[in-house]
Amino acid sequence: MFPNYFIPHGHCYLWKPGLVGLHILSDGLIAVAYFLIPITLIYIVQKRKDVPFDWVFMLFGSFIICCGITHIMEIWTLWHPNYWFSGFLKGITALISLCTAAVLVELIPKILAIPSPDQLATANLALQNEIGDRKQAQEALSKLMLELEKRVTERTIALEVANELLQQENRDRSLAENSLRHSEAKLLERTQQLEETLQQLKEAQTQLVQTEKMSSLGQMVAGVAHEINNPVNFIYGNLIPAEEYIKDILGLIKAYQVYYPNPAPEIADKIHTIELDFILKDLQKLFGSLKIGAERIKDIVKSLRNFSRLDEADMKKVNIHEGLDSTLMILQHRLKEQTNRPPIQVIKEYGDLPLLECYAGQINQVFMNILSNAIDALEQIAQQGDSPKGYWENDFYEHFQSTYCHLLTIRIRTLLVDGQWMQIRIADNGTGIDYDAIAKIYDPFYTTKPIGSGTGLGLAISYQIIQAHEGYLRCTSEVGRGTEFIIEIPLRSQVGQCDCHVAHKQVVMNNLG
Repeated sequence: MFPNYFIPHGHCYLWKPGLVGLHILSDGLIAVAYFLIPITLIYIVQKRKDVPFDWVFMLFGSFIICCGITHIMEIWTLWHPNYWFSGFLKGITALISLCTAAVLVELIPKILAIPSPDQLATANLALQNEIGDRKQAQEALSKLMLELEKRVTERTIALEVANELLQQENRDRSLAENSLRHSEAKLLERTQQLEETLQQLKEAQTQLVQTEKMSSLGQMVAGVAHEINNPVNFIYGNLIPAEEYIKDILGLIKAYQVYYPNPAPEIADKIHTIELDFILKDLQKLFGSLKIGAERIKDIVKSLRNFSRLDEADMKKVNIHEGLDSTLMILQHRLKEQTNRPPIQVIKEYGDLPLLECYAGQINQVFMNILSNAIDALEQIAQQGDSPKGYWENDFYEHFQSTYCHLLTIRIRTLLVDGQWMQIRIADNGTGIDYDAIAKIYDPFYTTKPIGSGTGLGLAISYQIIQAHEGYLRCTSEVGRGTEFIIEIPLRSQVGQCDCHVAHKQVVMNNLG
């Protein structure tokens, strides 16, 4: 009941004398008032023995004394962190308060029923007058009784006639109400059908727009890759013979230097001017750099073609790691260091996976949406600690590390589950998503990004694509700790028996019809 491993409550007030003194004075005055009130109540009960329910005043006194003790504990916890004992006292106060409230509720009718002396005298006088009036009324009542019996007989006959008319009206009204309920049920059913149709149309429109968008992007990427591939192949193919020719020319020059060590003055001046020795050393390095650059361009072109996969419209077995690497290659410009943030590190933990039977272009679209969202989240957390003078000024990098205690990181893991499911986990250590938003992130046009920064279609389309592959897309997140998307796809799916695009377009046409 008296642990000391908490901090005193005064730390919350930063030990400011004015603020601490204000709370001490306020709680002290309240406690004094709470202790004086029970003494006053006890004095009243002692002086007025005729007061009913005097034990209620004692119960009130106990409740008020407990309230005063809690305010004293508020002063005590400023220096002594005995919060368990303070909470126990508050629990006792709450219990007594509830008991007092319950007793008062039960006593309200009894208290209100107690008459005052003036009320008793008035009631007695009124009772005597009422007795006289009642005797006179009794005589008049006897006279009226005979007349009333006659009127009752006449009224009974009229009521029987009216009752028959009312029953007929009720029957007609019942038939009208049944007809109205039937019409309302039909209208409600029709409204629900229209709402479902509208929702299906929205989903179909969203899917068609995103599919057309990704198709256009894929065609553009494939076209760019094709146009770049031809000159790159030309350059790369000619580098090898060009390198051999240069080696032959260099060998010839070295032979001339051996057999003609003392060239003519004009030739010696030319050799000195062009720095022939440096050229002989640097030329081979130059060709090595050209070869590395050409190979780099070939890898980029291969990644672009792998991402678009226009030649793989049908479901095929593909290497899922190639799709991830191609998507990362497309997003490489966003992963690099920016003026307002450090580079984003990508940690790959690829497992030993077999080929996956899927629509490669659609799966790459899912990777693109999730990785783009991860980058957006990391850029958002970087902007929270952004320096207006730039990234390298004012030690922003050290400030970022000391503030967030981690680097900007995206972690990609792939593994095989039960030999039948392929699992891809994409996690970031960004801002995270709150619990209420997770339930709505797959809804079309819903986005947690600022206005103008997102369409709300990416995750909705991704969810539909994974569902079309008979898989699952799940999200786990915690605000301030990051987000992880988990994709699970069966190695062998029944989706391949029909064309996913054709089936989807058929659904859209049916909805429009």
